[in-house]
Amino acid sequence: MDPKAYWVAFNLVKGIGAVRMRAVLDAFEGDLEAAWRAPGERLRAAGLSPRIVENLTAVRKRVDLAEYWEKIRKLGIRVITWNEDDYPRRLLEINQPPPVIYLRGTLTPEDGRAVAIVGTRRITAYGRQVSEDLATFLALNGVTVVSGLARGVDAVAHAAAVKAGGRSLAVMGCGVERIYPPEHRQLAEQLIAHGGLLSDYAPGTPPESANFPPRNRIISGLAMATVVVEAGEESGALITATFAGEQGREVFAVPGSILAPQSRGCNRLIAEGAHPLLTPQDVLDVLKLDGREVPPPAMLALPADEIEARLLQVVGSQPLHVDDIRAQSGLPIEKVTAALAIMELKGMVKQVGGMHYVGVREEMGSYEVEA
Repeated sequence: MDPKAYWVAFNLVKGIGAVRMRAVLDAFEGDLEAAWRAPGERLRAAGLSPRIVENLTAVRKRVDLAEYWEKIRKLGIRVITWNEDDYPRRLLEINQPPPVIYLRGTLTPEDGRAVAIVGTRRITAYGRQVSEDLATFLALNGVTVVSGLARGVDAVAHAAAVKAGGRSLAVMGCGVERIYPPEHRQLAEQLIAHGGLLSDYAPGTPPESANFPPRNRIISGLAMATVVVEAGEESGALITATFAGEQGREVFAVPGSILAPQSRGCNRLIAEGAHPLLTPQDVLDVLKLDGREVPPPAMLALPADEIEARLLQVVGSQPLHVDDIRAQSGLPIEKVTAALAIMELKGMVKQVGGMHYVGVREEMGSYEVEA
């Protein structure tokens, strides 16, 4: 059997993380097969507590390791361990890096040039616009976007990076074969083709709530910096920012209205010393990364008729609901919706969720704070 199967075996044992895995490797001179088959007293002598030895014994009885390893192989899941060159160097630098990571997709040397984009699941139109612009800008400049595949900011950032032709990595709080949330299955397939899904949880692990805060250390650990787009006062994105700070990585936060619940966490981060993100270029400047030669923005299409011209006068940089567009333009709703659909195809306007539209800007400038 592949020696890495025994790394997976120990990964299945509750209570064995980076520190105890290192102790086992030292005690058995790197021979994890011998450690897996060792009697309880030998394992206790290696520094494992009676409870952990009990857990290990239970896993040995419950799991057919050869069958489990074959399942991993058939699912196309790569197992990458500490001692392999493919293990992400930046992740190896953090305190207690995961001994094993599971991957669907690819890792490349260029992924060392990565930035995490995280935030609330309850994304606003402002947060969506910032997430899209930032992820697009980073992707165009050869920066891999890392996030957690969650609803809201995470999903928007992943999708924008892939759409821009870049790479994106999603760190899961479950096994990499279990897509969560399930509605992101198509997005996950795109990430596998243009980056990857990673986890330190073994295949078969369900997406339990307790799994997500610890995985955030991997999101920040893979990245040179973490950007929090929108976050409430109790947001998991703030946990990621805390990990990033502890790992010596840069932390950015997008400023928002002091009245907006989704911006309270970001504004607090800025007050505590995080870099305020005013333009996407700020990330490259702080990290001292050279940008690629980004192609100039396409010329905006000219309005084809009076209806499009009138709608362009109404739709601006702030999201506006279609009912408000109808009221301000004075046009029948059926003409408004038909024209907006055509204008979106032309790249003149963009829907940012909930039938809200903004005009497409000619360039990515500073972010206006939504009141």
